Amino acid sequence: AITLIDTPGHVDFTAEVERSLRVLDGAVALFCAVGGVQPQSEKVWIQSEKYGVPKIAFINKMDRIGADFFGVVKKIQDILGANAVPVVVPMGRESAFRGLIDLLTLKAITYADDVSSAPPQESEIPAELRAKAKKWRANLVEKCAEQDEALLEKYFENGDLTEKEIWSILRKATCSRHVVPVYCGSAFKNKGVQQLLDGVIKILPAPNEIPPIVCTQNPANQRKVDDNEVLSALAFKIMSDKHMGKLTYIRIYSGTLEAGTTVWNSTQQKKQRVGRILRMHANRQEAIEAAVSGDIVA
Repeated sequence: AITLIDTPGHVDFTAEVERSLRVLDGAVALFCAVGGVQPQSEKVWIQSEKYGVPKIAFINKMDRIGADFFGVVKKIQDILGANAVPVVVPMGRESAFRGLIDLLTLKAITYADDVSSAPPQESEIPAELRAKAKKWRANLVEKCAEQDEALLEKYFENGDLTEKEIWSILRKATCSRHVVPVYCGSAFKNKGVQQLLDGVIKILPAPNEIPPIVCTQNPANQRKVDDNEVLSALAFKIMSDKHMGKLTYIRIYSGTLEAGTTVWNSTQQKKQRVGRILRMHANRQEAIEAAVSGDIVA
């Protein structure tokens, strides 16, 4: 299961963003294809770097007038100093935006005007776009090869890498924050979202792949991401619910939290009973008996 936290990027919600970034394993940075890297985007990016959060980028609103995918990629590189690497490139833009070219599979993905009535169609890349696809595929392979000496040597010999090798090094380079894979589409019309979700699964780190949690006061005191470890969790948000009363959102870093048990609150220096544990959905709450390392629950 994946826990998603949607935070506003506006400066008025800086504290909210900080809380969320503190507990995330990976993030999707959203950019407007027209507006590009805006001041609040830069602010949130700096905050994410502060907490060492691996990121992939999604350039949205490719169907808007003034959309410029490659212009936004360059701004991400120049303004944010990120090694932004397109994993897909758009076919057309503004009202002519009709789909994507997947640079890993080298296939064209075309969307109908009404995505709900017809699934995306995968086909060969149109002849007029093959040179463009070849150029950006070479860019992707080169950027990946730079991250691994063995693959760099193979790239020099063969001039290309396999899809499996690209996914592998892309994941490794993203988790180490040396590369920021870039996707694009139109979220409102559900175009390009499928490829983005594939990227979240294949590229961003899982909870058990993050380093152990280190105590700031005693670095020798560490907690591995393990359900059998001693419980350690961070309360990062308090919210009032009209049905449940006060809800405390927590991220579990190690161990298992069970409903009805007592935990030690190190901030208030006292024991507290855990009444109910809720898994929060967009439109409902689900009561669960226990939460394990990597979970974000209330």
